[in-house]
Amino acid sequence: MKLLPVLEPVTDEACCAPAGAPTLGAEEAKQQALVFKALADPNRLRLLSIIKAASSGATCVCDLTDPLDLSQPTVSHHLKVLVEAGLLHREKRGTWAYFSLAPGALDDVASLLANL
Repeated sequence: MKLLPVLEPVTDEACCAPAGAPTLGAEEAKQQALVFKALADPNRLRLLSIIKAASSGATCVCDLTDPLDLSQPTVSHHLKVLVEAGLLHREKRGTWAYFSLAPGALDDVASLLANL
């Protein structure tokens, strides 16, 4: 039978320097997670790409269903998530909604990553 070594109690000496205080507050982390969650879906990334590439700067919701091969309610849901995350701006024109990138939204995302 093999004997196990005896463990000594922990002394008052710290084994390593404690981590610094978190620089990201709970509410700020919650908002940033909302943005990253919105970006974590392939269809939403494709929507951002289509809207960003629009020559007029805005795209009608009616032009977004065919490229994604998704139903209009599904596309509307994805657009709502992107608007709530602050990535897109929605403008009503008559009966149609037009979407454009929120000013500085992509730069803000890059900054979020750089400042983690």
